[in-house]
Amino acid sequence: MEQPENDSLALETAQQIILRWDATSSEDARLRMIFEGDRQEIDRYLQAVDQIQRSMESTTLTEDAGAQNQSEKINTAVEIAMARLEDEFRNILISHATPIETDTLTDSISSTHLTHRTSTSIGEFPGNGDYSSRGEEDAISREGSSSLSDRGESSRTISSYRSMSSIRELDLMPSDSICDLRSIAERMIAAGYLKECVQVYGGVRKSALDASFKKLGIEKLTIREIQRLEWEALNAKIGKWIRAAKMCIRVLFASEKRLCEQIFEGLGSAADDACFMETVKAPANQLFNFAEGISISRRAPEKLFKILDLHDTLFDLLPDIDAVFDGKSAESFRQQAAEILSRLAEAARGMLNEFENAVLREPSRVPVPGGTIHPLTRYVMNYISLISDYKQTLGELIVSRPATGSRYSDDPSTPDMDFTDHEEQSPLALHLIWIIVILQFNLEGKSKHYKDNSLAHLFIMNNIHYIVQKIKGSPELREMIGDNYLRKLTGKLRQSATSYQRSTWVGVLYCLRDEGLHVSGSFSSGVSKSALRERFKSFNAMFEEVHRTQALWLIPDTQLREELRISISEKLIPAYRSFLGRFRSHIESGRHPENYIKYSVEDLETAALDLFEGFAVSQHSRRRSQ
Repeated sequence: MEQPENDSLALETAQQIILRWDATSSEDARLRMIFEGDRQEIDRYLQAVDQIQRSMESTTLTEDAGAQNQSEKINTAVEIAMARLEDEFRNILISHATPIETDTLTDSISSTHLTHRTSTSIGEFPGNGDYSSRGEEDAISREGSSSLSDRGESSRTISSYRSMSSIRELDLMPSDSICDLRSIAERMIAAGYLKECVQVYGGVRKSALDASFKKLGIEKLTIREIQRLEWEALNAKIGKWIRAAKMCIRVLFASEKRLCEQIFEGLGSAADDACFMETVKAPANQLFNFAEGISISRRAPEKLFKILDLHDTLFDLLPDIDAVFDGKSAESFRQQAAEILSRLAEAARGMLNEFENAVLREPSRVPVPGGTIHPLTRYVMNYISLISDYKQTLGELIVSRPATGSRYSDDPSTPDMDFTDHEEQSPLALHLIWIIVILQFNLEGKSKHYKDNSLAHLFIMNNIHYIVQKIKGSPELREMIGDNYLRKLTGKLRQSATSYQRSTWVGVLYCLRDEGLHVSGSFSSGVSKSALRERFKSFNAMFEEVHRTQALWLIPDTQLREELRISISEKLIPAYRSFLGRFRSHIESGRHPENYIKYSVEDLETAALDLFEGFAVSQHSRRRSQ
């Protein structure tokens, strides 16, 4: 079929325009880019391409030599045009391939979060170590603070845009450049050059995305390499991942998806989906593989809170992951994210169980000096204080009670717990109470390693007091533990303080009794001076020993230390004052009374101030004299 004369002229003109921009035959065409020039020139070239494509569609192959020759010319023109458009497509993409300034965006993301949770750092579970320190340091710290002993509201939070529930798409290119890219892509795809178009687009945008991705500090690690990392290094990388994941899903990947849609949507063959996957596949794999490696790593208790941070981050991101990776070719990423979330949840449950077992079986047998707070107590109480910070997440994940009761009923190495008093409390709250129960059980075992029963009672008192204060100091933890169990702990605290006083001071006060001092006879004063002298000597020896020994013992809490001293003084001072008042004259009337009455009432009051400071008596004396 012959073409009309006008169509032949139009085709010839189109071929001339295309050949003029053939970079293989023209130096000028090789040095200049059409889409960097005059708009009219751009439109003329695109119209020429359209004309060539229309002519190709209308040309039918016949035996006519002239028609075949014309068809070959058209095919050649199409190939030249597609090569030119591919170069133009690449050039426009490269000119707008500047990496996103992720630092600025990360800072703004980190300033608006719906919850206030401190970024948490926790050391490894304490083992059988040297407890020679005074035990005043807490084992778990948060970024920006030295310890958790004073747990205030943190000013540093994990955060996002719009309460981390929405996507922030950036304009990666000017609108006129997007229109040019779309006009080129439309013609390349129509001519059957979809594959070339996707490859060029993916190659350029992948490089730009990789540069933005690298700025976020995410290293390329295999799952095996992740599992071999030391916890300190892994801890830091998890923090980076959390920030990077939010940035990648909600900004980088979302913006790339939007750009793909702006250029390719509606052009057929799911071109937008193909280009998007070509661009983000490698960094998305790297991002999700890290989380997967963490989710299947060893379930050490110190990892729990970072695992929960990962879980919460991924849980918050899941709707956005579904939105960004909504294409059929991206289904694997949606599935992987859901599977990782499930494994993180299971890992968190497993780590809580591991922690309970570790508290129960913590093997240290070396008594902490001075009966102070055991490092295990500090670690455990700070640990469960942090658990209360994550109560919303853990409350959803922990759905069963602790494994106690009949399972352990015949095991003397494990405590039991009666749940009848806690029927209305959540499974998570029961786990926290159970942890405190097994901590006390372990501490009772450790107290038996003290040779002095008084010190053993003081040790229990110090540790129970610390447990009570940590519960009272956290409204969230107190609410979960409940006042009923808190009252039980307070009762145990009073009981241990009473046991200490009985163990130490009953013998001292026994020296101040009247029994055995009085004698009968007409020539007697009614008091046996020899027995009285022995009584004073016994008192002096016992008090000196208590004073010397228990000055070295330590009650780190100032208020508890003062309360116990007052309680001791309220029993000791009146008894000594009364005894001295009744019998002083009998000693002073004899020889060397100073050998028997070594202390005045004021001396005892002063000596009581030395108790439980953790220093030798001579050091106290020097300190008071300064």
